[in-house]
Amino acid sequence: MAEIKERKEIADQFHWDLTVLFKNDAEWENAFAAVDEKCAKASSFSGTLNSVEGILAFLEYENAMGRELSNLYEYASLRHSEDTRDSKATAMYQRAYGKYAQFEASMAYAEPELLALPEDRLQEIVQDERLSSYRFLLDNIVRQKAHTLSAKEEILLGSLSEVMDASGQTASTLMDADLVFDDIQDKDGNVLPLSEANYIPYQMSLDRVLRKNAFKAFYKTYQQHIHTFASTYSGNVKAATQMAKIRGYASSRQMSLDRNNIDLAVYDNLIETVHNHMDLMYRYLRLRKKLLKIDDLHYYDVYAPLSSGSHKQYSYDEAKEMVVEAVKPLGEEYVKRVKQAYEERWIDVYPNKGKSGGAYSAGTYDSNPYIMMNFNGSLDSVSTLAHEMGHSQHTWLTNHNQPYHYSNYSLFVAEVASTVNENLLIDQLIEKCDDPEEKLALLNEYLEGFKGTVYRQTMFAEFEKLAHELQEKGESLTSDALCELYEGLIKLYFGEDLIMDEEVKYEWARIPHFYSPFYVYVYATGYTSAVALKEGILKEGEAAVKRYLEFLSMGSSATPLEELRHAGVDLRTPEPIEKALTKFESILSEAEAIAEKL
Repeated sequence: MAEIKERKEIADQFHWDLTVLFKNDAEWENAFAAVDEKCAKASSFSGTLNSVEGILAFLEYENAMGRELSNLYEYASLRHSEDTRDSKATAMYQRAYGKYAQFEASMAYAEPELLALPEDRLQEIVQDERLSSYRFLLDNIVRQKAHTLSAKEEILLGSLSEVMDASGQTASTLMDADLVFDDIQDKDGNVLPLSEANYIPYQMSLDRVLRKNAFKAFYKTYQQHIHTFASTYSGNVKAATQMAKIRGYASSRQMSLDRNNIDLAVYDNLIETVHNHMDLMYRYLRLRKKLLKIDDLHYYDVYAPLSSGSHKQYSYDEAKEMVVEAVKPLGEEYVKRVKQAYEERWIDVYPNKGKSGGAYSAGTYDSNPYIMMNFNGSLDSVSTLAHEMGHSQHTWLTNHNQPYHYSNYSLFVAEVASTVNENLLIDQLIEKCDDPEEKLALLNEYLEGFKGTVYRQTMFAEFEKLAHELQEKGESLTSDALCELYEGLIKLYFGEDLIMDEEVKYEWARIPHFYSPFYVYVYATGYTSAVALKEGILKEGEAAVKRYLEFLSMGSSATPLEELRHAGVDLRTPEPIEKALTKFESILSEAEAIAEKL
């Protein structure tokens, strides 16, 4: 594996172009300095939210400030991701985050003031034609009236938002900037560096010695800091459960889901349906054991390629073209925008020292979407490009079809577009493949998608559910308690064929999404929705594509469940999850059939 370079050693063409947001840090500093005076006007609307004119003026101001602050925040956040060791970028990010939190706190009087109006007057205002663009937003505020506190209390809570998020910031800094991993050796004795960015690629190596050494060294470091991670995560859970109590919710889970008007039954239905199909996961692990030709299946074997075909490497240019080919069923305009992303440098491509691990898509209403990734040439990395491109196209379509206040689509639907793209990519590659070894590798990639996104994310969702319930029962979330809980779920989801290595129980500590409570389940619901939508697109063609692109253009202008129903998926029932797992079984059967002939 190539040595990770310093950022300055990587050509600019592989760096994102942030000048769309600000030409440079100096321009950002000027804009940041000028925003205080505008933010100071926030309090001037207090006492005016009793008329259509007053509410309209407030909402227009809130939109304008939201756009300006999001530009400041995203630029600083993207700069921080480039190199988390860069103290200047880190300071910019912290200042922007603090300013955003401060502004949000200063606006906290608005909803309580609005909801304090007599019911008949409130409904009269909400239904006024002059506020028609904001009607869904206002209806949603009214819906949550029972959980909205007084203006004074909301301002107080708003002022604490940065403090409430501090544990997540601490954990992120620890993971990205402070953890130091021992060097490791491969089967030939070569000494290799280990980092957050290359850990998963090592786990996907054909070299079992390398996989084992990486696994042992990686979690050795996490074990050394496990009490700190338990403290940060416990703090995060305490903040969420306390906030739920303050707002009058029965649980932190109910509070989190209610923001998007999602019933708890959707969450519980996911876990129950996956539990009912755990036998398929166990079958997949037995196939892994057979194809890897090992008697003892360890956790460091669960990402290993099942055939030599998995070891194929792709250049970035090849990856770009593969994604273009994959999304052609979505129409010419969609393909055109993908090419635009390449040409206009929306993407920060390669890993560099200090760069944030993983991948994400971000951006603002006034900029193009941006994609951060750590491309390493693997098929998984190509799939990541397709995945993040889905997020970015979702963002682009929303921003170009909705007003600013409906541009931030719900987390509940956020993973649909990304997963549709992943599935289109792998479908295309399987269809074109004639070589059994290569086809098995591709089928394995598909199976890994189900394992990682349906089963694994549901396991994460169950971990969160149980951890928060422990806190709500008054039990302490010590490192021992969290490790025991996680180890039990690994046994349930991976079955008896997996040998339980000591290090497995520390894995929860490296999952950053746990600091955004009850978010991970949307990966699983999103994946099952994407399977259904993708199948419809390939079978129905233009009509299904039209519904799908309309769905991607809706932003937050309707409830997430309504948006998905518009696209053709109803997650109030087990049907989409059942359909997805039926697809998983068919892929698994095809892989087993090929394995028998090899």
